[in-house]
Amino acid sequence: MSELILELFSEEIPARMQVGAARDLERMASDRLKDAGLEWRALRTFAGPRRLTLWIDGLPAATPDRSEEVKGPKTSAPEQALDGFLRKTGLRREQLVERDGVLFAVIDQKGRPTSDVVAEMVEQVVRSFPWPKSMRWGDGTLRWVRPLKRILCVLDGEIVPFEIDGVASGNVTEGHRFMGSGEPFEVVDFDGYRGQLADEFVRIDSGERAYVIEEAAHAACRNVGLELVPDQGLLDEVAGLAEWPTPILGEMDPQFLDLPPEVVRLSMKVHQKYFAVRDPARDGLAPNFVVVANVEASDGGKALAAGNSRVLSARLNDARFFWDEDRKPGAIDGWLEKLKGVTFHAKLGTLAERGERIEALAREIAPMVGADPDAAALAARYAKADLASGMVGEFPELQGIMGGYYLREAGEDAVIVDAVRDHYKPQGPNDTAPTAPETVAVALADKLDTLVGFFAIDEKPTGSKDPYALRRAALGVIRLILENDLRVPIRRLAFMHLWLVTERIAEEPMKALEGLPYALVREAGGDVEAAAREAGWEAKIDTMFHGTRDLVAFFVERLKVLLRDGGRRHDLVDAIFALGDDDMTRVLSRIDALSAFLATEDGTNLLAGYKRASNILKAEEKKGPLPTGLPVDLAGAPAAETDLIAAASHAAAEVEAALSVEDFDVAMEALARLRAPVDAFFEAVLVNSDVAEERENRLRLLGRVREVMGQVADFGQVTG
Repeated sequence: MSELILELFSEEIPARMQVGAARDLERMASDRLKDAGLEWRALRTFAGPRRLTLWIDGLPAATPDRSEEVKGPKTSAPEQALDGFLRKTGLRREQLVERDGVLFAVIDQKGRPTSDVVAEMVEQVVRSFPWPKSMRWGDGTLRWVRPLKRILCVLDGEIVPFEIDGVASGNVTEGHRFMGSGEPFEVVDFDGYRGQLADEFVRIDSGERAYVIEEAAHAACRNVGLELVPDQGLLDEVAGLAEWPTPILGEMDPQFLDLPPEVVRLSMKVHQKYFAVRDPARDGLAPNFVVVANVEASDGGKALAAGNSRVLSARLNDARFFWDEDRKPGAIDGWLEKLKGVTFHAKLGTLAERGERIEALAREIAPMVGADPDAAALAARYAKADLASGMVGEFPELQGIMGGYYLREAGEDAVIVDAVRDHYKPQGPNDTAPTAPETVAVALADKLDTLVGFFAIDEKPTGSKDPYALRRAALGVIRLILENDLRVPIRRLAFMHLWLVTERIAEEPMKALEGLPYALVREAGGDVEAAAREAGWEAKIDTMFHGTRDLVAFFVERLKVLLRDGGRRHDLVDAIFALGDDDMTRVLSRIDALSAFLATEDGTNLLAGYKRASNILKAEEKKGPLPTGLPVDLAGAPAAETDLIAAASHAAAEVEAALSVEDFDVAMEALARLRAPVDAFFEAVLVNSDVAEERENRLRLLGRVREVMGQVADFGQVTG
């Protein structure tokens, strides 16, 4: 069995592209080798600042012989069809096999040397590699992320010969750009390749580089009684910047620690790729940083630390300038005025208009979440103000955070400060959802304005494309509702806010809402559709609410994804959503109650009875309309039939009462009591009786059972 080593050596590969490149190399190489019939014991890929490496162990010397049977025309087919098939397969008529009046060609293919397959695979991979950005250089036509300098390709110690755009394959590579010997060396096997590169100050494994950085950085901090501030994203990035990473602890001017810690950390991270350091003896950052060098300095890194300290001071001086300018009296009101000239979206108005919409919606949401309407509205008014500040212009990642700082500096109440600071949350699955009522109100208003607005102008996510992060916004709304156990009807909120959005959209189809009195909306409980019907706008409703209905369906799909990811069965999610409920907290309670019910013996058996009844009803429905009305006790009817009539009547009342107080466990218990009479009915009663009255009554009875169970869930959606 053979070992393959492939190294694609180039100028510096951007760190953000390395992980994806290693994945793509593994996928593309695997697919092509498998298509050729090759198998192997182990395969790994590695990515670093200047090289992509593929290692495969256990390859055979050649691909296996293959025998493929190709179906051809019938024996009665015209001669032209037969001639075409023979040309396609390269066989003669007597070489074909006849079976059941059909001709088949058996094509035998001899195995090919693995080196030939590898050469073809590498060229295909290199020429079609999906870099996010690529370039051409010199006179060649090849595109690569940076100029490709060398291709090492060795199979079982021997060079696999090929050439791609003037770059010939070989068996040599080189080490570290600065610390290495500067002399290329030959490669025979993977252990030697990895070992020689380590001797030349190159670590090919990004995981190993990240481990070295983390351990050495923590050790450097511990030696002086400090702690490293963890940052996994930064760690992953710097692991792709250095082939021989060497963390160095540096010092910064302590005067900069009076800046907000987020500003200091972001200045370090974004501009310099430094790690922040904290002092465990006090609250806050220490006047230090950790820089990851790509060399081992002879002075232990003192000169490097000093140079980086000077660069960091220049960056933080810029940040101090923004901080001081942004805190001048009247700055916040000036920003609000400035937002009037900043377009949010051509069809959705300016950032100032968006702020007005968020303020109005936050006031409406506040009572639903236990917040003070005036406080929620005030926080919403200032929520986007810092977008016009100098600091957020320099560091967009600090939007909201800086607004909170500036409002606190201006003496604003802590409730308002917190709501502005946290209203973007949650921004991802690992981000916490706020719990303070005013913050929740503003966060919901912010996300709902985004969703309603973009759905109203038909800018919806399509496939993998979601340029306005609407999926993230919808998940944020869902998490805010569920994690705070809120009773917020999404459909009502979407309809209410549609009215606010459409006041500022000057084109069809949404301008159809202009003139609808908001008082009428309030009288309709926030249901804009009901208000529109009341106003006699019957003909405009479909046009007006198409986008909002799509938005509600979008929320449903996002919630289904979230619940399925949390372990809920997808069919139970569908069974509850089929009822049309849009109160997410209530939907979740229904799903949990249904799951518990179906886990019992009564639940399993009743589900089987439901499906049997549904199948009978569906079959009868094909013959004609089903009989309507409630079932009645016919004289002489079997006891099993009359018992089920009574049980269905009792269950209907119990289920209705339980659902009215949202006691879904009690509703399921009421259904459980149907299990025995349903089983007895199917054992003792023939539904399709020869007596027309009996047959119609029994169909009504099955319909009644289905109707009662359908109040709790659409059991037809349950697959288990």
